[in-house]
Amino acid sequence: MIDHAHDLASVRDATERLLNAVGKLDNASVTESSRLPGWTRGHVLAHLARNADALVNVLEGRPMYVSGEARDADIERDAPRPLDAQLTDVRESAVRFQDASAALADWSRTVELRGGITDSASRLPFRRWVEVELHHVDLGIGYELEDLPAQFTERETDFLAARFAGHPDVPPTRLTDGTRAWSTGREAGEPEVTVTGPPADLLGWLAGRREGTALSAEGGPLPSLPPL
Repeated sequence: MIDHAHDLASVRDATERLLNAVGKLDNASVTESSRLPGWTRGHVLAHLARNADALVNVLEGRPMYVSGEARDADIERDAPRPLDAQLTDVRESAVRFQDASAALADWSRTVELRGGITDSASRLPFRRWVEVELHHVDLGIGYELEDLPAQFTERETDFLAARFAGHPDVPPTRLTDGTRAWSTGREAGEPEVTVTGPPADLLGWLAGRREGTALSAEGGPLPSLPPL
């Protein structure tokens, strides 16, 4: 069962970790490249702020973004700002998200996200948690996949394995960190490939943050995953 109150608390903790880490940067560091192709650290921070506001829109029954073009334009507009402005925006937009969440009465209702994707409102806090944690890693400022909370890593691995389940371009695959196991890819009686590795490397590969060089594959090559 999804515990949205727990996830909202986790979002607050993750946001504070990110703000404390980013607060140690300077204006020049914000303009440097992040780990996301074509994006500076300023782009990542601008995206985090605008994502919080977009989720407020969802919580309050409005479209998540006016359009894909408007979303991209907002990020480009906000990316060059100095550090203080970035920190203020991330902090204040995070508060707006928490306030909108506190005002929501029906967490069981279905909401619409970007691209027509629908989900339960109760999953929105976890979706925001994913944004904050993975983009903290994407900033490339010392926070790595190995530093993520263990519960978060397991849940996001659950989510991504389920996302690729049934995908025609992914062979039937068993994933394991030696303790837990997941199934993904095309449906089949038995997996074609078993992929084994540390939790952080499995998540990094599934999330497109690592190439999977630390993983071992039995029964075939490491599958190529489609973009998220």
